[in-house]
Amino acid sequence: MNLGELANRLGAELHGDPGAEVTGVKGIEEAGPTEVTFVANPRYTAMARVTRAAAVLVDPDFPEISAPTLRIRNPYWAFSRALALFYQPPTYAPGIHPTAVIDPTAEIGEGAHIGAYVVVAPRVRLGPHATLLPHVVLYPGVEAGAHFFAHAHAVVRENCRLGDHVTLENGVIIGADGFGFAKNDAGQWEKIPQSGPVRLGNRVDVQANACIDRATVGATEIGDGSKVDNLVQIGHGSKVGENTLLCAQTGLAGSSIVGNNVILAGQTGIAGHCTVGDGVILTAQSAVSHDVPPGKMISGSPGFDNRVWLRAVAIFQRLPEILKRLDRLEKQAGEPRRQKEEKHA
Repeated sequence: MNLGELANRLGAELHGDPGAEVTGVKGIEEAGPTEVTFVANPRYTAMARVTRAAAVLVDPDFPEISAPTLRIRNPYWAFSRALALFYQPPTYAPGIHPTAVIDPTAEIGEGAHIGAYVVVAPRVRLGPHATLLPHVVLYPGVEAGAHFFAHAHAVVRENCRLGDHVTLENGVIIGADGFGFAKNDAGQWEKIPQSGPVRLGNRVDVQANACIDRATVGATEIGDGSKVDNLVQIGHGSKVGENTLLCAQTGLAGSSIVGNNVILAGQTGIAGHCTVGDGVILTAQSAVSHDVPPGKMISGSPGFDNRVWLRAVAIFQRLPEILKRLDRLEKQAGEPRRQKEEKHA
């Protein structure tokens, strides 16, 4: 492919030779003379000036550089689309492996690929073009829409509902029992039945080894377009809105409510029964045990306004110096008092 064709396919404005050959895409530090890269963060501007790349995907207002540029709004997304033009993931032909176990009452849509040792339990319903890779297990009553893709060892528990274009990475557990126990009169913990399913909307991606627990009553719900990263724990009865990102090792306690277009960065936590409004950002390792209004950026544990947190962190780093100054001032203030007391004595 040449740069002119790539520009046309991406809808970008090319500043450079349209006949230059392009063979792939790479990061700005590794890209060579036949590879395209991108700049979406201003701190990489200096690297763009010295890159060896065939071209750089940039915003239309990006300054001119020696390398050819492909100018387009949202260059990061354009880079993702360019990557898809050069890298194609494995494809799986329709068919059912002889070792798969499929209950006669299950309904499998056309074009499905069912891999080795897959188990499909009674009353499962799969839309067209499902792909179930080896050792996937679907419990009784599971329903999934079109283009469901489950990687090896993913498990979907009983009666869970998945929309169209849902992807489950390796080791995902959808609908395991929520962590619900009640003490009986003898002081022993007894398990509370977890009767409610998990419902995933359309275009939901759940990354490796994440767990979304079923509800005690009602349902645990994840809205359309939301993405759940590796090792995320979503507690029973939680509700997550649309187009929300839950990054690695984030934890939602039971009955958490998270709005639309929220970003929960890595290792963040939300206490049970808390509501996080639309557009909220929790920065990495933050935790909240209270409701958060829409549009806020929260940092720290316990979490509070990011701007205040930044000032607090700056002061925290200066505490040893401030303590020394305070000690010095106290000594200076104490010396006149001692002299005055001695005089009166």
